[in-house]
Amino acid sequence: MRAVVQREFGGPQVLVVEEVGRPDPAEGQVRIRVAAAGVHAVDTNIRQGDGPPSMPRPSLPMTPGREVAGTVDAVGPDVDASFIGAQVVAHVGFLNGGYAEYALAPVVALHTVPDGVTFPQAVASIGTGRTAQYVLEEARVQSTDVLIIPGSSGGLGSQLVQLALSMGAAVVALYGGEAKRAVVEGLASDSERFFALDATDESWPSQMAALLGEREPSLLIDGVGGVTGRAAFEALGRGGRVVIIGWSSGEVLRIDTDDIVDRSLTVTVPLGRPLPQLRELEARALAAVADGRVHPPVDEYALERAADAHAAIEQRRQRGKVVLIP
Repeated sequence: MRAVVQREFGGPQVLVVEEVGRPDPAEGQVRIRVAAAGVHAVDTNIRQGDGPPSMPRPSLPMTPGREVAGTVDAVGPDVDASFIGAQVVAHVGFLNGGYAEYALAPVVALHTVPDGVTFPQAVASIGTGRTAQYVLEEARVQSTDVLIIPGSSGGLGSQLVQLALSMGAAVVALYGGEAKRAVVEGLASDSERFFALDATDESWPSQMAALLGEREPSLLIDGVGGVTGRAAFEALGRGGRVVIIGWSSGEVLRIDTDDIVDRSLTVTVPLGRPLPQLRELEARALAAVADGRVHPPVDEYALERAADAHAAIEQRRQRGKVVLIP
C-alpha cells in the first residue's frame, strides 16, 4: 500500500510517500481502507518533533495521521466480523498511521458515518469538530451574544461560526485576505446575524461597528492572536468574555491585568487540558453535520501532496479542514 513515511523530524519535505506493507489489526483493532485522512495543525508540530507535552514524541520512522474515515476491511482476532464493510470514522490518537491507504484503529474509537455525511466531512468532525463543540460549551454561548471569531476560514473557525449561528448568536467572522473570502461568506446566509470581514483591512473594526449599530461584541474566540487578535480584543464591549484557543499568527494575544480590569472582562483558555468525554463530543460533532447545522468546508489534497498540505497549514493558506485523499 501507499503511505506517507517520515524518517526524520523537520520541515514538510520529510513527508514522503512510499510503498509499505498493509498493517494487520491486533486484538481490539480494525483495519480501515482509508477514504479520507484529516490533517491537523498539531500534526505539523509532531512532524517537527515539537508536539504538545500531552503527546509523547513518536519513534521514527512513522506514518503520521490521527483522524481517518473509510471502510473496515479486516478485524482483530477478538473483534466481531460484522464490522467488516462498515463505513466508519475514528480518531486513532497516539496510534497514528492515518496518512495511508490502510490504517489501524481501536474498535472502541469507531463511529458509524451518518447517512448523508461524506468521508471528508466525517474526518472534519472527529477531531476538529469535537474541539469546536467543547470550545462553545466552555464559552457558554447565548443567543444574545455577538461573537468575534478570527480565523473563520480554517477548519476549526468555520465550524465555530456555524455552530454559534445555530445557537442563535450573531457572528463577526474574520478572514485573512481575498483568497479566503468565498469560504467564509459561504458559511451562512443570515445577513442579520452574520458578518464576514477581511482582517487584513485595518478598517475592519469600524466596518464592524457600522454593521452592528448599537450592539457590542460580547465574546471573542481567538485562535489567531497577534495584531488581529488584539484588534478584536479591543473591540469587545464591557463585561465581555475572551476565549483563547491558539495563536496561528505565531504570537499569542497580548493582554495584561489592566486590560481585563478596565472593562470587567473574563479570560479563559479551555484547550490547555485534555478534553473530557471525547466520545460524546465526537458524536455531537457528527450529528451537527448530519442534521445540517454544520457544513464543514474541506481543503482536499492527494496523499502524495501531504507535504503541501502541511505547508498550507503552517503558512495559513488552508481553506477549511485540510484532508488527504489516498
